[in-house]
Amino acid sequence: MNPALDLAAVALVVVVTALVGGYGLRVSRTTSDFFVASRTVRPVWNASAISGEYLSAGTFLGLSGLVLLGGARGFWFPIGYAAGYLLVLMFIAAPLRRSGAYTIPDFVEVRLESPAARRVTSVAVLVIGWLYIVPQLHGAGITLGVVAGLPPWVGAVTVAVLVAAAVAAGGMRAITYVQAFQYWLKLAALLVPVILIAFAVGGGPYDVPASVVFPPAAGPAEIDAYESASLLLALLLGTMGLPHVLVRFYTSPTGVSARRTTVLVIGLVSAFYAVSSAMGLLARRVAPDLAEPGLADTVVLVLPSRVFPGLLGELLTALLVAGAFAAFLATSAGLVVSLAGVVSQDVFGGSVRSFRLSALLCTAVPLGVALLTVPAGLGASVGIVFVVAASSLSPVLLLGVWWRGLTARGAIAGMTVGALSCGVALLVHGAVGGVGAAAPFLAQPAAWTIPLATAVMVAVSVSDPRGAPLRTDRILARLHTPERA
Repeated sequence: MNPALDLAAVALVVVVTALVGGYGLRVSRTTSDFFVASRTVRPVWNASAISGEYLSAGTFLGLSGLVLLGGARGFWFPIGYAAGYLLVLMFIAAPLRRSGAYTIPDFVEVRLESPAARRVTSVAVLVIGWLYIVPQLHGAGITLGVVAGLPPWVGAVTVAVLVAAAVAAGGMRAITYVQAFQYWLKLAALLVPVILIAFAVGGGPYDVPASVVFPPAAGPAEIDAYESASLLLALLLGTMGLPHVLVRFYTSPTGVSARRTTVLVIGLVSAFYAVSSAMGLLARRVAPDLAEPGLADTVVLVLPSRVFPGLLGELLTALLVAGAFAAFLATSAGLVVSLAGVVSQDVFGGSVRSFRLSALLCTAVPLGVALLTVPAGLGASVGIVFVVAASSLSPVLLLGVWWRGLTARGAIAGMTVGALSCGVALLVHGAVGGVGAAAPFLAQPAAWTIPLATAVMVAVSVSDPRGAPLRTDRILARLHTPERA
């Protein structure tokens, strides 16, 4: 590795990001520009931006590590990540856009006519967002530590400062251009090394038998049925509850545009997952010594120099470092934009000035957590976020869009039970490593926390003497009435 070259790649990404963001800043003037880009983002731009922010540190570094560690087991993550957008497409993309809301708490308050339900939703959004930002900052620390030997806090602080400045300066409109550019940078940064390494492995000293890439011990027959089903359910439904993903649909001009955007996103993220998974498969033969929980997240950065000693390996590593930093910046920026919109409206009144202040606050909290904690596996850390989102926000969004009987009390009770049961299960598992036969249910709780949250939501709503809001039918008609062509 060449630390000077790698740091130059990071600097280049920062400069280009600033230039692209500056272009967006020139047209960011109104409150609507900052919150939802004035609802003018067309499908191709929006799909690129969604893909840019969705493909996080857990994907760029962690997914290859998961495939390296588990072989076929690692493929559950890209399958769930990509397929989650099918559910978004079918159930909530267009209705959320037609709601006219700026944020998820906006939608919940409009649908249920309840400030209390809005506040609970806001808390859930903040917790989910902060949990998701922390792995991005850890990933930045890992990257600079591997390629340049810098302390972990340097990468975390660098990403946090850049993201806070970009979001505060230009809001959603500026970040849209940045994230769209960063998606294509990330795809190229992985695709070029994968192609070259695959050719080298195929015709060089590395012969890759199928039994190494897909050993029987890591095949489907050895995968625990409950844990796999629970993980897949969390990934599928968790996508619906990610605040930085859902806020993007509010930027579409129409509900039809939101649907088209989602179709494009499925294609874009699937292409990236295929490339990232291929890197993990190649690593199973070239770098099996990195198949350790503390090392697997570094395999993307280490692999090129293993296959191509010399200048070519150094250039490929620098390209990957640039892509990794694009991943950290894009995802963190999308999360901070979504969280700043919530804090600005719920705490400070919703002005441009309050949005900028909220962006700084929403970056400072996860930065503090990242500096005080030790990185766990990036893929697993991101997976926890999906479990929490699926257990708390996904049920209220689905029922809010499709069931007229949902009430504010039911929504509050369901979100609270879902979040607490999920949190307790994960904390107990982390503390004691499971309790006998209950261990799988604590390690992967989505299969029971999601139905529990939904059942509580429905039961409390049905027994609520106040019933659904009077304007429910009118609101649902608005959500489900297609726009005229």
